[in-house]
Amino acid sequence: MHKHSGMEKRVTVFGGSGFVGRHVVRALAKRGYRVRVAVRRPDLAGFLRPLGAVGQIQPVQANLRYPESVVAAVADADYVVNLVGILLQSGAQKFDAVQARGAEVVARAAKQAGVERLVHMSAIGADAGSKAAYARSKAEGEAAVLREFPEAVIVRPSIIFGPEDDFFNRFAAMARLSPVLPLIGGGVTKFQPVFVGDVAEAIAMGVDGAMTPGKVYELGGPDVASFRECLELMLKITQRKRMLVSLPWWLAEIQGKMLDILPNPPLTHDQVLMLKSDNVVGTAAKADKRTLTGLGISPRSMEAILPTYLIQYRERGQFEPEAG
Repeated sequence: MHKHSGMEKRVTVFGGSGFVGRHVVRALAKRGYRVRVAVRRPDLAGFLRPLGAVGQIQPVQANLRYPESVVAAVADADYVVNLVGILLQSGAQKFDAVQARGAEVVARAAKQAGVERLVHMSAIGADAGSKAAYARSKAEGEAAVLREFPEAVIVRPSIIFGPEDDFFNRFAAMARLSPVLPLIGGGVTKFQPVFVGDVAEAIAMGVDGAMTPGKVYELGGPDVASFRECLELMLKITQRKRMLVSLPWWLAEIQGKMLDILPNPPLTHDQVLMLKSDNVVGTAAKADKRTLTGLGISPRSMEAILPTYLIQYRERGQFEPEAG
């Protein structure tokens, strides 16, 4: 039974003020949904309102560690999207609390509220048997979601790129300061970087009902590239010549453990463990069309998008003349 008709369909988006969130909110608002953005600090989420019409986007307070706030945020919603994820653990924001138990809390509240569809964002690399706590917590989150809300759809993006990304920006900033960039484990790990706008479009299609209930979709861009190739592309766009130096796994792990004590470490031990596995769309997902192209989305390439935001890292910023 539909609670609201047409334009009045309501979507609650957990984690809607983050990097992926703002793009998802925009994609949903464009489709005419009323969007409730459930965030820990709604006072900081006001910047989302102009992405829709007056009153269409409403920030509300919710914290996945407090189930009653989640119940309140999904009340009266037709659909729910959960984008909450953390790359670093700090204080009470632990992988297990946010990505495993938090996912369960959202799915349970959505089911109890009679929500029609739930779209849950996980990550390629989610693996219950992984040595990396991040990957384990993502896998536990997926299992909990499907236990509580069996018709949910799960999307697993590869590394996401876009203006506020945590990957290319981080290494471009590092290249400004350091003559050397580390190739962790030799830089052979394979990624399939995917544009944030394409991930957001897929999630909005999940809300529309274009995905098969209970299935896991794997989202990757058009190109598979090694860690080394990703860094080389970033250096080419930013016009910086830097040495890429192989850092063997054992040394990277020690370095990660030492850096773990910093408040915002450039590399953690857990991230080193994650890098030991390739981060690409699986063959089963491709065969079943549980991919961007399977949804009819033509994924955009790194070559097309990265220059739009990485040129700020050139020696003289965006006004540096093109080489060649």
